[in-house]
Amino acid sequence: MNGAPPIVPGSTLRVLEPAPGVLAFYDGRIPGVRLHGSQENWLDDGAFALGIASYAVIHGDDALVYDTHITLAHARIVRRTLEEKGARRIRVVLSHWHDDHVAGNEAFADCEIIANRATDALLRANRARLEGGDPPIKPLVLPNRLFEDRLSLTVGTLPVELIQMDIHSRDGTVALLPDGLLLAGDTLEDPVTYVDEPERLDAHLAGLKRLAALGAGRILPNHGAPDVIASGGYPPALIDATVLYVERLLRLRRAPELAALDLRAFAAAAFATGAIRHFPPYEAVHQRNVAAVLAAG
Repeated sequence: MNGAPPIVPGSTLRVLEPAPGVLAFYDGRIPGVRLHGSQENWLDDGAFALGIASYAVIHGDDALVYDTHITLAHARIVRRTLEEKGARRIRVVLSHWHDDHVAGNEAFADCEIIANRATDALLRANRARLEGGDPPIKPLVLPNRLFEDRLSLTVGTLPVELIQMDIHSRDGTVALLPDGLLLAGDTLEDPVTYVDEPERLDAHLAGLKRLAALGAGRILPNHGAPDVIASGGYPPALIDATVLYVERLLRLRRAPELAALDLRAFAAAAFATGAIRHFPPYEAVHQRNVAAVLAAG
């Protein structure tokens, strides 16, 4: 583990603008820097090491926040930034229940917090785990507006379609914006998906094909490269790359010898799409994915 003292949470946060009226609040992918401590923890060794963005759509005095980030300090910066830009009405959408997407909910406790019913159920079922984690998310503020399958919103006059997706986690929510811009949460990552439900990879593969059918032209995942996000996001081939990687993981059931390959070799077809780039911390993610899939049988 890194012996350097942790830095102040939020002090390295970057505000990017991948599209007009769309802000990306990006932090992480900074070698040698930690936010919480030298011991292994979800904040430093997951979200921050891999890089993470939450997003906001702002139009006039109306704003929609897509995930509340990894600490309360980050969430407060998100809120302050939006208010400084004139937002008077702020709503929140949760992409799914995982800790690095809901840690800042308390900063928006007085706002409408929207989630699908599965996210609400999983947050409630895992509340003790999240509030007792390292670092703890306490109190965990729960959503106060629920939907099933799809929900149409307007932010100012901009239409936003929330769509439930069974990818990465059974409770995913993506947001489709005008001009085919997709806020993808953790349904997609660069370079590879983090397998949280290894026994459900077949369902996630079907979900990826449903995601492709939305026809998004540009994609903004929560975990990706900051320069790609800043330049407008990923091409639709990011979905193709993810499909190829998940299909390869499913092959492990019949060809366990594939487990010996490193990420570059294992996911060679996915890298060949040109949509993803190798990022060394994802080697550990890949090895964890392989172990999880093999253990699930």
